[in-house]
Amino acid sequence: MRTNIRIRYILIYTFILTIAYFIFCNGCKKLIQIGPPTNSITTSQVFVDSFDADAAVAGIYSSMSARGAVSFGSSAITIYCGSSADELLPFNSVGDKDQFSRNTLKSTNGSVNTYFWTQAYRYIYQANAIIEGLQMSTSISQSAKNQFTGEAKFFRALFYFYLTNLFGDVPLLTSTDYRSNSLAVRATQDQVYQLIIDDLKDAQGLLAGDYSAGNGEKIRANKWAATALLARVYLYKKNWADAEAQATDVIENAGIFTLVNNLDSVFLANSSEAILQWQLNTSFSPYNATTEGYNLVPSSPTRAPFYYLSSQLLNGFESGDQRRVSWLNTTTYQGKVYYYPYKYKIGPGKTSANATPTEYYMVLRLAEQYLIRAEARAQQNTNLNGAISDLNTIRIRASLPPIANVDQDSVIRAVVQERRIELFAEWGHRWLDLKRTNQANAILPSISIKSTWQPYQQLYPIPFSEMQADPNLKQNTGYTN
Repeated sequence: MRTNIRIRYILIYTFILTIAYFIFCNGCKKLIQIGPPTNSITTSQVFVDSFDADAAVAGIYSSMSARGAVSFGSSAITIYCGSSADELLPFNSVGDKDQFSRNTLKSTNGSVNTYFWTQAYRYIYQANAIIEGLQMSTSISQSAKNQFTGEAKFFRALFYFYLTNLFGDVPLLTSTDYRSNSLAVRATQDQVYQLIIDDLKDAQGLLAGDYSAGNGEKIRANKWAATALLARVYLYKKNWADAEAQATDVIENAGIFTLVNNLDSVFLANSSEAILQWQLNTSFSPYNATTEGYNLVPSSPTRAPFYYLSSQLLNGFESGDQRRVSWLNTTTYQGKVYYYPYKYKIGPGKTSANATPTEYYMVLRLAEQYLIRAEARAQQNTNLNGAISDLNTIRIRASLPPIANVDQDSVIRAVVQERRIELFAEWGHRWLDLKRTNQANAILPSISIKSTWQPYQQLYPIPFSEMQADPNLKQNTGYTN
């Protein structure tokens, strides 16, 4: 008995370390091009009981919330997609960073390969392994199976949402069968979205409506996280009625979610506005900063920022907007003032070893749901007053005057503006919004650093190394290899 327990703990420990190794080791091979990793455990070995399954799911959360480490699930999408859009500029425009800010990505770009393609598919592999392991298990209670399967399906939907919005058609892998995965073809975006919708609907039915899985903290996906992401997916699919319905379900949970009046407190751990946050992972760094805080907030008021706000974004704030006061800050370097995102206040200069984190990394929050519902209502043109009310909820919190008595087109333009300002430097919202609303080709070429803009650059290139490994992968239009 004691030997079995010891083996089980070894397997769990190995599983978590394997995830960390795959995601943070840049030199490892890509999932789609290799067989099962020789140093990982199989799904049949993992799930002896719910303790093992819980450890496997927790391993994904842990990997995505490593402090200070840029990764797919922790700041890479914000930073690099913000550079692709008109939000952020790197202080040192060299190499990979320069390609994002100028929209001149190469298929050999290491950040595209590592942070977006490879890491996303590693996470998908782990989600598939969890789903399969739970299906095979005969010793886990049904309620535990529901929770862990629901979380795995939520993860898979989240990863595929970003993959298809960044790359378009992508391989649709739903198993751990490395033989078929290694020769995968690109599924259509419609097929990918259908899997996302199916996974999120399943997750809604499987996951609890409270935060008991995270011991009361908003650090693990529940029914409302799945609902919030599904609302966004329906918005992107232009399924306005369903987007409105899903967002309404979240908004009407006033007992769980409310907008935070103090803008400085929105991104605190377990804020009332949070629907899902990543808890900080102490195993990678002892400091109490989120990855975005660590990488976007200078260590002192006279240090150069790693990234700073573009003039286009700065000029987009209306006079009196308190989001500019609370969510931006400045540093002066060699006599020049740079603005940088300040939604997260804790950066490398304000960290304390082993201190209890006061901020968690925001994944989904209530303000986005108001903006989703406002846009869905405006597009349907059956409840403009309701759309205006949702917009004014966001505007009034920012100390801006409410809007009134405007037509449908004006409401839609107002939604675009509020999304740009409310969701700046968060999970690539601006980059994805420019594309889905067909504004990228009109806005981006007017920016001097993006003067060579071409429409095909709305999609990132498929990594060249992946195409070498899988002869069935075809490159996105416009890229040479």
